[in-house]
Amino acid sequence: MTSQIWDDAIPDTERDAYEAAGFGKSSGIGTRPALLIIDVQYRTVGTEPKPFWDSIEEFPTSCGDTGWKAVTQIKKLLGQFRKNEWPVIYPYVAPKESFDTGRLAAKVPALMGVAAKGYEFVPDIAPVEGDILLPKRHPSAFFGTPLVSYLVERGIDTLVVTGCTTSGCVRGSVVDGFAYNFRCVVPQDAVYDRSWTSHLVNLFDMNAKYADVMLTADVIAALDGIVKPA
Repeated sequence: MTSQIWDDAIPDTERDAYEAAGFGKSSGIGTRPALLIIDVQYRTVGTEPKPFWDSIEEFPTSCGDTGWKAVTQIKKLLGQFRKNEWPVIYPYVAPKESFDTGRLAAKVPALMGVAAKGYEFVPDIAPVEGDILLPKRHPSAFFGTPLVSYLVERGIDTLVVTGCTTSGCVRGSVVDGFAYNFRCVVPQDAVYDRSWTSHLVNLFDMNAKYADVMLTADVIAALDGIVKPA
């Protein structure tokens, strides 16, 4: 069995149980991919790379330098999508207003107090003209947004899902994307979380059930092999 990033977090017996049940088969990559860059804003990484405990002094919602490491990988994917003129979509959280209070705000009150700077996109991978900006209020990029409409309009069959958090908005978007019958690909080093354990467990579970999880370099190689439709 090929070693995986989550092997030390998931006991052998549990990995064997998933394999015995037939989980974890590859869905492969289609011919019309779109890149989702979810919530890569200063509020989730800080304005500069810092260890987690230092970074949350600036933004309590930051994941710290682990987010900046993912940004480096997202930038590589973004370059490939720009070169091929494939769609790039930015599901993101807009500045919170008083009417945004609800279950999520009750669960995580810090979300309501993020400074305006925190909502800016990280410049290295910021949107440009022609990209799709998709404000969202909840974890899934699909919930309460026109994302499906955009994807259908462009004939998309594959979603490359990056950003944060692995256990939250990434997972929620992957599960819903899978439910809409899109192929989902998660570059494991281009997503991030404030919890390493949650990161690993959710990568394992998404790979077993909903997505193909692999290194960014392998995603790029697979995308390079796409034969463009006539």
